[in-house]
Amino acid sequence: MMDESAAKVNANSIVIADVTQDGDTLTFAVTSQKLSSRNGICVFRTYDDFEWLQQSLFSQDDVEGLYGVIFPPLPAKPLPPSSHTQTKALKQLGFLALGNNWQLYCRALEFYLQQVAAHSILGKSKLLHSFLSSTESSSKQRSKKGIFDRLSHAMEEMRKEGHKDVDEFFHNERESNMHLTALFKATTEKFLEVVLTKQRLALACGHFSTSLHLCVTQDNPSAMAFSKICVKLSDIMDAVKRNLDNVSENDVCTLGLGLDFESRYQEAKKEMLFRRTCKLVELENIIKTAEKAKSNKKAIMDGVQKVTQKEFNLISSVAKEEIDWYHKTRVSVLRGFLTHWCEKQLDTAKESAALFSQLLEAWKGFPL
Repeated sequence: MMDESAAKVNANSIVIADVTQDGDTLTFAVTSQKLSSRNGICVFRTYDDFEWLQQSLFSQDDVEGLYGVIFPPLPAKPLPPSSHTQTKALKQLGFLALGNNWQLYCRALEFYLQQVAAHSILGKSKLLHSFLSSTESSSKQRSKKGIFDRLSHAMEEMRKEGHKDVDEFFHNERESNMHLTALFKATTEKFLEVVLTKQRLALACGHFSTSLHLCVTQDNPSAMAFSKICVKLSDIMDAVKRNLDNVSENDVCTLGLGLDFESRYQEAKKEMLFRRTCKLVELENIIKTAEKAKSNKKAIMDGVQKVTQKEFNLISSVAKEEIDWYHKTRVSVLRGFLTHWCEKQLDTAKESAALFSQLLEAWKGFPL
């Protein structure tokens, strides 16, 4: 039997060190380190392997109270470069479709694995240990159906989302989550529009800078002064372009990534609350059936009711702990993204201000 402390992974050590592309398949190099070892482990995983891990974590029938767990959200599957437009990619991946060489997407997968490893229940799973250490592709291992599949039927019964809760705590959490989910989704979409606008402005500035260079001529002495003005203006527009590029890149890699992360986590919390509501509806139906049961079936139905009540109580207990953890952790994580965003933008502003000052002085000294 595997020693739990020996198998425990240092969540902060998990890094996606590289990504390679072979046709439409992305392969991620995932490195990690156990708490009991100084040696690192590197495995190569595709998105199918990540999906296997997520579904397998959902399928742990031997873990009590699993319905109450807020599962770290796995980013959407990356679209094959040969089969999508930027509009389609942005619709599916949002901010994760931006950036160079899938680096932003790699960071999102890193966060996912780190959150799983740091989780008090999921971090103990042998499934995670296998994913991070086995040389065999995880997706080749068959995953039995678990709550992920069973709930596909329950998700069709959306009327349960509005079912009255017996616990005021969970009623308030559901109300709060409903509003926050919509707000974070809208905020993420609006901020993405701002970033895309900055990128379009940067592109326009680049075109303008190039166009100004096309006006430069060395053949006509009378046009030399005009040519020098064009060169100076071209330098200014190029500086504006670089500033917009840096600002939008900061937006994407810090606050954009944070908003995307928080938006997906709100959805994950919503799914957990819905799972608990489905269990509540199941319990209430069993109670009604037990009350109407005939004497020869009364004992059996009472037994079913006790088992279901125990399951529901455990799910609610786990869910309360998860929500408490969620409130503390998510605030800290989002604050970190915000802080990093402010720091990066301040550094960029200082660099741009220094460059603009140089260009302004050069323009003042230019003979007109």
